[in-house]
Amino acid sequence: MNKTIAVIRGDGIGPEIVGEAIKVLDAVAAKFGHSFTYQEAPMGGCAIDQFGVPLPDSSLETCLKADSVLLGAVGGPKWDAQPSANRPERGLLKLRASMGLYTNVRPARMFQDLAAACPLRSDIAAKGIDFVVVRELIGGVYFGDHSTTDENGEKKAVDIMSYTEHEVRRVAHVAFQMARKRRRRVTSVDKANVLDTSRLWRKVVTEVAQEYPDVELLHMYVDNAAMQIVRDPSQFDVLVTENLFGDILSDEASQITGSIGMIPSSSMGEGTNGLYEPIHGSAPDIAGQNKANPIGTILAAAMMLRYSFDMPTEADAIEHAVDETLKSGHRCGDILQSGGTLVTCTEMGSQIVSRI
Repeated sequence: MNKTIAVIRGDGIGPEIVGEAIKVLDAVAAKFGHSFTYQEAPMGGCAIDQFGVPLPDSSLETCLKADSVLLGAVGGPKWDAQPSANRPERGLLKLRASMGLYTNVRPARMFQDLAAACPLRSDIAAKGIDFVVVRELIGGVYFGDHSTTDENGEKKAVDIMSYTEHEVRRVAHVAFQMARKRRRRVTSVDKANVLDTSRLWRKVVTEVAQEYPDVELLHMYVDNAAMQIVRDPSQFDVLVTENLFGDILSDEASQITGSIGMIPSSSMGEGTNGLYEPIHGSAPDIAGQNKANPIGTILAAAMMLRYSFDMPTEADAIEHAVDETLKSGHRCGDILQSGGTLVTCTEMGSQIVSRI
């Protein structure tokens, strides 16, 4: 099978971690008889430097025509002085909207071999951490109107958060369908005691739940959810929430697993052309030093094989290779506190390839 993958290497450590993911994909292709064609699509700060904008039309076209998109990371202090409409992150928001990627899925799973790296008490970690955050991705305050004006002699900033029923309904269906393949429990996170958008969110999610009588639905305020994630993460199966809350909670969830460098994510819409990336940032402080952990990106590539290319056996091969590499004691710097042998970014990639 031949598939075309748009590659956004991005900024900071992005080129390093994407390079290791491609190395792993090539190993999978060789073993299972596939062919992956990679097409470069500059985006982020590097695109601003080269083209003056964070997402050139040519890069967007490449992504829209590809079978899927693999992304490293974008942004960094170098571009902080850019106008807000031209910051590296705006390229990512435009790409998500243009591809119609309304759902972001971020698993939070603690590898048992990294239990010592979990910042929670050992008795809490011993219960296990294995849940998924389903985040609405192209609505809410990130895509609302933004303005800064002068009023009564001072600056006033306003950001608009809005949701329609259909935006809530479609992401709720994703959460319930995913729960059916897991432990059949959905926790919907909102702030319905304060926000009109959350009251609409809760109403629509409750309506959708009636179509899934085999799945349990719980509602939880976002502040309580943030507390419960560190108090007892084992209680969660699938969390579904809006854009801003999901952005914050999924980062919290990733950290309790031991390292943000271990967590992949997928962004999907109606079709199979998805966007796959690690959830961490560009880490400019270690860029170019061969220190970055590529596992989050490698596992994102596995998600791409599973969800966009319908290659579950190949995805399993990558995930198994990651498990075996961790069991063998190889560690990048961010997970070294769990014990083991320090390896570089490229060495970690090679260790995983050797186990494909």
